[in-house]
Amino acid sequence: MSLCRPLARIALLSLIPSCAAFASEEASYAIGAGAERMPSWMGSRDHRIQPLPYIDITLPDIGELSTADGLTVDFIHGQAWHGGLYGNYLWGRTSDDLGALGGKITSLSPRFLGGGYVEYEFSKQWTLGSHLSHDTGGAGAYFAVYADWKLPDLGYIEHSFEFQWEAMNGAAMRRFFGVTAAEAERIGTQAWRPAAGGEQAYVEYDAFIPTSQHTGFALSLNYGRLLGDAASSPLVRRYGTRTQFSQSLAFVYHF
Repeated sequence: MSLCRPLARIALLSLIPSCAAFASEEASYAIGAGAERMPSWMGSRDHRIQPLPYIDITLPDIGELSTADGLTVDFIHGQAWHGGLYGNYLWGRTSDDLGALGGKITSLSPRFLGGGYVEYEFSKQWTLGSHLSHDTGGAGAYFAVYADWKLPDLGYIEHSFEFQWEAMNGAAMRRFFGVTAAEAERIGTQAWRPAAGGEQAYVEYDAFIPTSQHTGFALSLNYGRLLGDAASSPLVRRYGTRTQFSQSLAFVYHF
């Protein structure tokens, strides 16, 4: 599960693929609705289905607003370099999401992230980028490096892969994967105070399957593995899994 995309990632964040990946240099607009099957909480082995809106507005040299990739406002407009402000939405976890752990470990409210991003476009097929952001409601900081690879079209189907590595500072790690002494006593594990470091790596397959000139289905399959102190958390080792798999599908109208 991506921090924001899933997430990524993260959504902050839906994981439905962005039509911007297939956009031309002209402005594009897309709206729709769909659903995502995602881990119930970051590190969970159980899943939940989340209805999601789909919005993707791309304005060349200005920015993008997307339920998949968040908000970007461009300040770098080079031939290959692009960059500027970045914002996204980060999923939390409710007592219902936690299932048997509800009331035993802390529920987490959703948060907004704000920061910056930079990308380098090697070609129309390959893009490498990163973004650094901070939790606007707390002390968490998040960093990601990603690569996008646009595949040759399959007939009318446009599709791509994304590879992403994500890291958190200590505050963010402890928020999602830490276990206090009181929580450890309630769930029968040891306390856990993770440090900053890599949190997850994932590969995502996105496809846009047109059904008419202005409509189509947006599909996303995301396979991730938790890393380091995140994977070693007692929450993950005893009640979850380091393998995180998400799928989403949306019906989209674009113009």
